[in-house]
Amino acid sequence: MVDILIIGSGPAGCTAAIYAARAGRSVKIIVGDQPGGQLTTTSLIENYPGFPEPISGQELMDRMRLQAENMGVNMESDVIKSVDFSSRPFVCLGESSIFYESKAVIVATGAGAKWLGIPSETQYRGAGVSSCATCDGFFFKNKDVAVIGGGNTAVEDAIYLAKFARSVTLIHRRDSLRAEKIMQKRLLEHPKINIIWNSQVEDIIGDGTRVTGLQLRNVLDNGESSKAIDGVFIAIGHKPATEIFRSKLDLSDEGYVITKACSTQTSVTGVFAAGDVCDPIYRQAITSAGHGCMAALDANQFLE
Repeated sequence: MVDILIIGSGPAGCTAAIYAARAGRSVKIIVGDQPGGQLTTTSLIENYPGFPEPISGQELMDRMRLQAENMGVNMESDVIKSVDFSSRPFVCLGESSIFYESKAVIVATGAGAKWLGIPSETQYRGAGVSSCATCDGFFFKNKDVAVIGGGNTAVEDAIYLAKFARSVTLIHRRDSLRAEKIMQKRLLEHPKINIIWNSQVEDIIGDGTRVTGLQLRNVLDNGESSKAIDGVFIAIGHKPATEIFRSKLDLSDEGYVITKACSTQTSVTGVFAAGDVCDPIYRQAITSAGHGCMAALDANQFLE
């Protein structure tokens, strides 16, 4: 039994643990299947306050974990496979077959980008392949980049990247975009952005170190072509890690945990959510950390 059980070890989970421990609560973090969360896959971070020099995502999360442990937070290397929020104390079952009981729970399981699913995408992730234009766009100043997708995120990413890149090519497998009309208008009128319609990425080409191009296939006639680029941004959506919370918490149509306005409180009193698991918009390390702080304060107030 602990006061607060935190599911997830990314920026939201670690920050929540630090604040909760400082409030005098007993805290346990269930690390999950990706210790440190998806931030650990980011090669360099230049926009996290307090770090004037670039820092890797792995190092940043190592520091957060160490800070939490120094506060007395217990890190449990386990993955939660089911939860019972029907009564208190709450009970969470790990893949280790261990039952974890707590007076309050903070859900910080995050969300992951949807990927194309081709081997070269994994090979060059962090070396020219990214899912976050806001995080990595600056590294492609005066370079040629491509954005994969046709929704609001893809269009917004393309427009954002055009601030830095020499050219931006949007690649979409259909002949029309799903993005809002006003966003489409801005995209189509932008002098640095081109669109390749009815095409999908068959392979990401590289020199073994960095991305150098794309192999494309036209979905109408199966014609193949190549495109020389320095970086590719995958913008086909995100999927929150909320499968175990279905029927346990109120979720949005996209699967994100729904929280009350100006709060981290979920549909179950005593269960809180923080970070990308409840944020389909910002998806930044700093906003996740802020959410974690809020969740810890909300959970502490609830226990008081």
